[in-house]
Amino acid sequence: MNSEKLSKRLETVAKYVPVGARLADIGSDHAYLPCYLVSNGLISHAIAGEVVEGPYQSAKRHVEELGLFQKILVRKGDGLEVIQPGEVDIISIAGMGGSLIASILEQGKEKLEQVKRLVLQPNISAISIREWLLDNGWGLIIEEIIEEDDKIYEILVAERGNEHEPYQNNLEQGLLLGPYLLQENNPVFRKKWQMEKETWLKILNQLQHASPSSQNEDKRQELLKKIKLVEEILEK
Repeated sequence: MNSEKLSKRLETVAKYVPVGARLADIGSDHAYLPCYLVSNGLISHAIAGEVVEGPYQSAKRHVEELGLFQKILVRKGDGLEVIQPGEVDIISIAGMGGSLIASILEQGKEKLEQVKRLVLQPNISAISIREWLLDNGWGLIIEEIIEEDDKIYEILVAERGNEHEPYQNNLEQGLLLGPYLLQENNPVFRKKWQMEKETWLKILNQLQHASPSSQNEDKRQELLKKIKLVEEILEK
């Protein structure tokens, strides 16, 4: 991995960063994404944020090795702590759980006022992000689903306003599966939800044999509901 070549996952994220943007990449790991974008002249400068000491040092080292330290600031801090209001117009957060990404956005809300676009790639629970966007006036404009090394990733791109627009038909199904991904219904999308459904059926089976409790019954009902939502799509 180097600044010339990104993984397919990060390449997909990079594609949605507008040319000339001022980017903050949160949880930047080795700062691969900002290094790639700056090296290729796609953006003029970036901030790479890391909360963990090891990846923070790796990011600093990578930026220095490429001689990009005047254009990429590597900062240590939690979530959006690493940026000042108005300092960037695009934020990318990739490679974390959806609920963690949503909590980073929630905790740093005051930093988002002048941000024009969010490019988010959750490893799991994209629904947490969709719910946060909907509640906070950010509209999904693009979704993409890809497979790389036997893992499936969703990339969500959001801008301010029109937050209800993508969900016109079915809010519940759209939040779980992704309104645009749902429309496209491509083979990677179908594979992901077929696998999810099989996992849920296994859990359901375990719950049937568990001792009865209201908590188990709630979980059972929730799983049955999700399975039904997914089956409606897989049967198309």
